Amino acid sequence: MLEEDTDQTYENVLAEIQSFELPIEATLRSVYDDQPNSHKKFMEKLDACIRNHDKEIEKMCNFHHQGFVDAITELLKVRTDAEKLKVQVTDTNRRFQDAGKEVIVQTEDIIRCRIQQRNITTVVEKLQLCLPVLEMYSKLKEQMSAKRYYSALKTMEQLENVYFPRVSQYRFCQLMIENLPKLREDIKEISMSDLKDFLESIRKHSDKIGETAMKQAQQQKAFSVALQKQNNVKFGKNMYINHDRIPEERSEIVLRHVLEEEDENEEEVLTVQDLVDFSPVYRCLHIYSVLGDEETFENYYRKQRKKQARLVLQPQSSMHETVDGYRRYFTQIVGFFVVEDHILHVTQGLVTRAYTDELWNMALSKIIAVLRAHSSYCTDPDLVLELKNLIVIFADTLQGYGFPVNRLFDLLFEIRDQYNETLLKKWAGVFRDIFEEDNYSPIPIVSEEEYRIVTSKFPFQDPDLEKQSFPKKFPMSQSVPHIYIQVKEFIYASLKFSESLHRSSTEIDDMLRKSTNLLLTRTLSSCLLNLIRKPHIGLTELVQIIINTTHLEQACKYLEDFITNITNISQETVHTTRLYGLSTFKDARHAAEGEIYTKLNQKIDEFVQLADYDWTMSEPDGRASGYLMDLINFLRSIFQVFTHLPGKVAQTACMSACQHLSTSLMQMLLDSELKQISMGAVQQFNLDVIQCELFASSEPVPGFQGDTLQLAFIDLRQLLDLFMVWDWSTYLADYGQPASKYLRVNPNTALTLLEKMKDTSKKNNIFAQFRKNDRDKQKLIETVVKQLRSLVNGMSQHT
Repeated sequence: MLEEDTDQTYENVLAEIQSFELPIEATLRSVYDDQPNSHKKFMEKLDACIRNHDKEIEKMCNFHHQGFVDAITELLKVRTDAEKLKVQVTDTNRRFQDAGKEVIVQTEDIIRCRIQQRNITTVVEKLQLCLPVLEMYSKLKEQMSAKRYYSALKTMEQLENVYFPRVSQYRFCQLMIENLPKLREDIKEISMSDLKDFLESIRKHSDKIGETAMKQAQQQKAFSVALQKQNNVKFGKNMYINHDRIPEERSEIVLRHVLEEEDENEEEVLTVQDLVDFSPVYRCLHIYSVLGDEETFENYYRKQRKKQARLVLQPQSSMHETVDGYRRYFTQIVGFFVVEDHILHVTQGLVTRAYTDELWNMALSKIIAVLRAHSSYCTDPDLVLELKNLIVIFADTLQGYGFPVNRLFDLLFEIRDQYNETLLKKWAGVFRDIFEEDNYSPIPIVSEEEYRIVTSKFPFQDPDLEKQSFPKKFPMSQSVPHIYIQVKEFIYASLKFSESLHRSSTEIDDMLRKSTNLLLTRTLSSCLLNLIRKPHIGLTELVQIIINTTHLEQACKYLEDFITNITNISQETVHTTRLYGLSTFKDARHAAEGEIYTKLNQKIDEFVQLADYDWTMSEPDGRASGYLMDLINFLRSIFQVFTHLPGKVAQTACMSACQHLSTSLMQMLLDSELKQISMGAVQQFNLDVIQCELFASSEPVPGFQGDTLQLAFIDLRQLLDLFMVWDWSTYLADYGQPASKYLRVNPNTALTLLEKMKDTSKKNNIFAQFRKNDRDKQKLIETVVKQLRSLVNGMSQHT
């Protein structure tokens, strides 16, 4: 059974070897690997198989042998014919070869021409492919030479994206490709250089740009104001100048004038594009955008412009000295932001609204700080007013470009206060000049024309004066109409600052009234007080000043009407501010009255100092002293001048003068340096007091009731009566009683005077001759002195 299996295995191996389908190495290896004697057995099987195949081949050959023999026989028969054919073919071939030599030559020429033609076609095709590249590169060079850098960059993009890929295998193309980055860098450098030149140019031309923009804004504003005045919207309707209404045709004339000027200047209107070539910015922006480096360009541009902004915002140290300094400062700033606004609207992303707003807020804070600092040095109201007008134009111009300017108008309110201060200082000088030039005499008029001139300047109404015939006099002096006119001029000057501030009529009315109140209560009041206190101002001038202040006070209501006509705001409005002229002029009058009392007392003191009494005289002169009569005559003349004063003022002055004279005479008697007084001197002194009493009873100033003025001398009268009648018993007995005859005599005063008379009696030779006869009187004096001393001491202890 095993042997049968082995034989079958060999059969399979032989079948595989004959099939040539499997690798023979593996088949043979399987034979040798099975059993030890497998090789021999396999060889036997192989030999048996070969013998079988040989037998089959032999059978096949035997089967086909007759056919082979027949074929050989036939080949031998055609051998002769084949040789003949070979000869003929050889001959024919030779003859063909000879005949085709010329054709071969021509064919080779044709082949060579075809190759050349193909090469030419190939070259043409390649040249046609390269020529656009070369043309574009040549165009690039031309654009670079013509400084058309943006177009050059676009050309580079086309070369890189379209043309170079077609010819990238050529060396010249590689050279071109390698050269493009260098060209791009050159373009960046050149465009950046152009940008720097542009930035330098606009820095130099910012003032011109700003001046043009502000001029256009000013023309537009003038047109709007003229149109507004034509429609009587704001100030044109009720403006008064010296009580004359401005004709309504005036606003129409102004409007026509403005329109004519605009027509004349219409062709001359320049825009920022006319003044500045922005192409470097556009080119640089486009170039950096194409190069993909737009952010670098934007950062550089913004950084440089911020630096320029800081330079523009830095003022000159002498800017506050002239209006041109402020104008240059404003025009440069306007020029800067006009350029930025233009860049904002014509470029995309180079500057943004947030960036410009941030830059403007920074600049606005700096501008306000600069203006606040420099305007504080301005002392000329005209310069402050021009500064205000410049700020308004500056604000209106930038507001037209979309920048918020509310803080500038808030600053104007601060500057308005400073403007009012400078106006007050200026008008203080004006008032001082008016007071210096005034003669402090009533204004004389000799004709109706002169009367109308004065009343046109000052609202004076007095029916009695109108009825008087010429020549006549106004009660006030020349300074009154001048001051009234100057107050109105001040209101006009204050109004100038309020214009164009975009404020309501109510606010303007309030500003005018407040500034006028400051003028009246501070400036004019101060000037009046300084005038009143000047040494050279006499009593007559003081009287005239009081009269003047009375008329100025009465004119305050006309000033209120004047402001009302300007602003068209009724005085009946709840929040309307009233003018404080009443209190101002009342205070000035009180000061003048006090100064009158002071100067009158000083004049009395001067006369009293001329007194030259002989205090040891034995008999009086029989008439009043000369100095006293001169003093009384002086008082009479002065009090005649006082007739123009209000009654109470004249009465108070007269009473004050009499009281001061009485006090001065009393002090003269009680002077510590006066040691002795004789009875004759007392009698002489009594004559002088009698003249004073006669003066008081003559009613030098009307309006006193009864003997009110004489009571000023009551202390002197009772003291002198006591010594003249020597009624000491009555004095001592009634002292302290309300009904005492000598109620006004002070014991200390009586004691002082009595001691001076006592000392005189002891040293008087006349008394020495009659000492025995007058011993009782001397004892009485000593007794009275003792009693008076006891009374004085008792009063001191009680006190």
